Amino acid sequence: MTDARYWIAFNLVPQIGPVKVQRLLQHFGDLETAWHANAFDLHAAGLDKRALENLLTARQQINLDAELEKIVRAGVRVLTLDDPNYPRLLRQIDNAPFVLYVKGEILPEDDWAIAVVGTRRATAYGREATRVIVTDLARSRVTIVSGLARGIDAEAHRTALDAGGRTIAVLGCGLDVVYPPEHKKLAEQIIARGALVSEYPLGTQPEASNFPPRNRIISGLSLGTLIVEGDSVTGARITIEYALEQGRETFAVPGNIFHRTSQGTNKMIQRGEAKLVTCAMDILEELNLTIIEQHQEARAVLPANETESTLLKHLSAEPIHIDDLTRVTQLPAATVSSTLTLMELKGMVRQVGGMNYIAAREASAEYQTRDE
Repeated sequence: MTDARYWIAFNLVPQIGPVKVQRLLQHFGDLETAWHANAFDLHAAGLDKRALENLLTARQQINLDAELEKIVRAGVRVLTLDDPNYPRLLRQIDNAPFVLYVKGEILPEDDWAIAVVGTRRATAYGREATRVIVTDLARSRVTIVSGLARGIDAEAHRTALDAGGRTIAVLGCGLDVVYPPEHKKLAEQIIARGALVSEYPLGTQPEASNFPPRNRIISGLSLGTLIVEGDSVTGARITIEYALEQGRETFAVPGNIFHRTSQGTNKMIQRGEAKLVTCAMDILEELNLTIIEQHQEARAVLPANETESTLLKHLSAEPIHIDDLTRVTQLPAATVSSTLTLMELKGMVRQVGGMNYIAAREASAEYQTRDE
């Protein structure tokens, strides 16, 4: 939390968003220096008059210690753009939130995610289409991302949970303010099997202006976005537009040509803005997600951090003693020992006796060559 202190501070200042934060980082090198900088230097870094005034006022009014304590009490985790645990797909988009508040847990397998959005005034057809498609996606180990709104969003979250899958809800308010209020129980269930996320500080109310920007996070967390029902001006339409801007795949379920809630989806299909979807397999095949389990198994043998990567550089098919690994890597002995244990559980390395280790993948390749 200490490392995130000044990221959180700037996130509390009106008129300072991701673009201005990047300018400050480029100019000052870090946000702590920027937070304490004088007005002249801040202006030179690219802050306009309004943002500068807001920052100078905020520095006098914000109690950072109290803010951090509030976040801890709420059971919220903060991920910043420079945090290695920040969602990989979201980091790739333009204007990615520089602070992400998380309640629950975002896991590496959540990289295989599909956003499912639609109208708040869902028809029986729309709800059933959502249930059928999301059930199969969740059973295929795809994480479902949506916005916790009434209608299609809530149906998508509930269905993912019912199918034993994971789901992430992106809020347009602080994580301590569940909106709509009748989804409080659903939000608690999502926390247990996924996460609630928001770029807005705790205490932020669900103002209408918050929701269009939050939609870029829904699509940004996902490989593709599916719209089930929505007219031409629905918020779900905004999510599709963000997905297109982000270079992500877009999908739509066709609907009744006489029903208003299908006008937007049918037009998107007609214009080529979204691919027609009638079942989950249409999405899985388009995104090559029919082999997610193999993808996840492959990821399990990739280095998860710098320590694993360093050890792998010194491991091969030739056994090396743990003491020699400690010496050549110059890592603490306890770190080497514990990391090797984890890597062995993941199938990355093997102990071949006498505290000697080999790289499991290279060993497999060597033995295969000998058999041939």
